[in-house]
Formats: sequence, structure tokens, C-alpha cells
Amino acid sequence: MQESIKFYAFFGFNLSYHWESDNEELQIAHLKLGETFLELFCFKKHTQAPNSSKELMTDLPRLGIKHFGLKVKSIHATKQLIIDNGYSEDIEIIKGKTEVDYFFIKDPDGILLEFIQDDRGL
Repeated sequence: MQESIKFYAFFGFNLSYHWESDNEELQIAHLKLGETFLELFCFKKHTQAPNSSKELMTDLPRLGIKHFGLKVKSIHATKQLIIDNGYSEDIEIIKGKTEVDYFFIKDPDGILLEFIQDDRGL
């Protein structure tokens, strides 16, 4: 849990609440970034995600929530910041079908996090 809290703090999220069960089987953390709220759960006894969730192209066709995205002002500056701080090395910026620039990285638990630069003015 602490590694994930530190990871999201790097992107500006602040820990606003932390709870742990008496038997230490479950932790819940609430993180905030402006009006954005992120809730993290950590179960002591957890099950691994299916193999199809390990890669974006095999995970997207599967029904369910896949990732969340954060809008950034500069996709290139964000990419460099992530590389410089050792959170990922292999980052490819893609021009999406919807005309936004984006890339994905994984958080410490393997959850996909998308960074998006949207200059469409919508």
C-alpha cells in the first residue's frame, strides 16, 4: 500500500484518509488531487489478476474497468518526468483515434494509468 501511495503522490495526489482493519487483513487509502478522488484497497490475502490483464491489448477486450487517465498539459514533459524518476522506461506516445496524444504506464500493482494531452478544446 505504501508503495502505491508514494507512486500516486508523485503525480500530485495527497493521502486524505487511511484505514486498516483490526486484523490487518484490509487497508483502504483515500487520495485526492483537486476534485479527483482515488480509492485504493489492499487485501493481505489477495488473488492475482488473470494473465489477460497483464498487457493492454489483451485486457481491453475483456469486460470491466481497465484503467483511468489523467489529463496533462504536456505529454512529452510528463513522459520525460516519469522516465527521469524511474517509474517507467519504455513509453510510447500514441496519437489516438480521437485525436488526443496519450501513453500508458503501470502503477506498482500493475494497474494501467493513462496520461492524456487533449488540445481539441472540447
